[in-house]
Amino acid sequence: MDFFERQDKARRNTKLLVFYFVLAVIFLILAVYGAVALIFTGAELKDDASQVALFSWTAIGTMGVILIGSVSRTLALARGGGAVAELLEGRLVNSNTIDLNERKLLNVVEEMAIASGVPVPQVYVMDGEAGINAFAAGHTTGDAAISVTRGCITILSRDELQGVIAHEFSHILNGDMRLNLRLIGLIFGILCLTIIGRILIRTRGKKNPLPLLGLALIIIGWIGVLFGRLIQAAVSRQREVLADASAVQFTRNPAGLANALKKIGGLGEGSHLHAVHAEEASHLFFADGLGKKFLSFATHPPLNERILALDPSFDGKFPTVVTPDSPPPIPSAEETAQPPPIPTSVPPPLPVVPLLEAEMARIAPHVVTPKRIVADIGRPKTEHLRYAIDLQEAIPPSLQADTRDPLAASALVCAFLLSQDPTTRQQQLDELAGAASEAMRQEASRLWPAIQGIPPQARIPLIDLSLPALRRLSPEQFSQFRAAVNLLVASDNKTDLFEFMLQKIVMRHLETHFVPARKQVTQFYDLRPLTSECGVLLSATAYAGHENATAAHAAFEQGAALLQRIARSDIPWLPPGHCDLPQVEAALDRLSQAVPQIKKNVLNACAETVAADGVIQEREAELLRAVADSLDCPIPPFVQPPRTHTEI
Repeated sequence: MDFFERQDKARRNTKLLVFYFVLAVIFLILAVYGAVALIFTGAELKDDASQVALFSWTAIGTMGVILIGSVSRTLALARGGGAVAELLEGRLVNSNTIDLNERKLLNVVEEMAIASGVPVPQVYVMDGEAGINAFAAGHTTGDAAISVTRGCITILSRDELQGVIAHEFSHILNGDMRLNLRLIGLIFGILCLTIIGRILIRTRGKKNPLPLLGLALIIIGWIGVLFGRLIQAAVSRQREVLADASAVQFTRNPAGLANALKKIGGLGEGSHLHAVHAEEASHLFFADGLGKKFLSFATHPPLNERILALDPSFDGKFPTVVTPDSPPPIPSAEETAQPPPIPTSVPPPLPVVPLLEAEMARIAPHVVTPKRIVADIGRPKTEHLRYAIDLQEAIPPSLQADTRDPLAASALVCAFLLSQDPTTRQQQLDELAGAASEAMRQEASRLWPAIQGIPPQARIPLIDLSLPALRRLSPEQFSQFRAAVNLLVASDNKTDLFEFMLQKIVMRHLETHFVPARKQVTQFYDLRPLTSECGVLLSATAYAGHENATAAHAAFEQGAALLQRIARSDIPWLPPGHCDLPQVEAALDRLSQAVPQIKKNVLNACAETVAADGVIQEREAELLRAVADSLDCPIPPFVQPPRTHTEI
């Protein structure tokens, strides 16, 4: 099952969830009506107008309570994964943290993000949880968050932590997160019946029937919640098995994940969570966070079963796990949030680390086939992880530090947009001071020489690494940053391909953080209404890799042929003026509303187009990444697969 099939399955599961939820609501309406009729009109139910009216008001009231509860919880989680992490008492890890365990966690998450081709998610730690557990949550990859317990980062080794984080990235890539958030909202809506019941049961009066109705609502509500938990468990167990398998494919180190599970079995606290809302989110966790409770269903396969799937030699005996006596001190926000002082003079350009150049050499456009490009979407492999680890080690430490500070990260993005022409660049810097601040201008001026030695293929990873720091901007600072980026893109009266890619990727993922995500509506189930958009996209892709119009047209024909067979309709070849970047953006907005299979076909055609001459140029790779990102289809780095399979 590839990325697009998993996305389709997630979409079908969402429809199935809604169907089951409707059945549950119908049952609850009938049950509440029966309770109200028995309590207020006696045991004999008469089929008259009063009973019809009673049923109508009961149905409206029950649906109203459930709907209001579901919507309120859904709106509370509209910010995405960060809202869920905070609901479960998580603390956002500052990207400048000096806590060694948190630094290890951030490094692992960053490596996984680069290897997967997704933006670096927000990272949280549940400080009050001594057990070993974790979860990923969010609406999209742009607002995703990964949260781990304090026990997870203090007890697990780096390999074990890597296995856990790879498991959570599998949930991000498999399309599980949106369904998980919907489950939380729906179950809370049903739970609201019990909340109303608790309020009614406290009312007083000798002949007051409300306490009896309150008791009935509590019982009915818990039956409904029980039904929701059954759905929750059925959905979760299947996905946990898939996530374990995907994590092993990612790391090629089954021992890391298996040993993490063994430590859960050997730890007295296990994977238990104490957060008040843990039960609502039990289907999110890496391991069972609730333990055995009355009338609860297992949301995860048994621990022994999961371990045996990874380590067939497991004898059922768990190791003795020693909990660290005292975790390292957690730095305060004041200690870690201070930006570095802005230098008064611009230092000389940083030397390019030889290892970074060597890593870039592993990107071999001439050997990456179109089929493999699409097959790797959402399915990162060991070579991608190895590349990400080596790239992280190769980036100069000073530049890594800049990606972790909000001001420096903002300036880094702006520095990438500065012109090579000294006169134009100085004019851009002067305008930057007016649009943002003098501090931003100085930082961008400082960073511009430093990034000149960075190979082009490292630009996207650096941008992705900057996203967590950029999310720490205040809304006002983000508005200034967005204005600065737009100004720099428009300052030379033309938008080149890299500027388009950077603006599209950065703003798309930051806007999901600062503006609550709107539901992505699927409108297109057939390719034929999108042939014009496909023509714009394929024409622009062909021109990106070929200056010669004849060669560009030949590349277009190779990609268009694939879509024409599927759509049974012509894909129009357009002149440069009819497929410029604003038109490409408009086409992508429409294509993003298609079902996953259409997105797969479009990306297949784009890959065929860029590889038509046997070489994927840097400009083509950047455009392909921006296209896939706009369609929520993360492409891992273009690296050569190893000739022999070696384990990390």
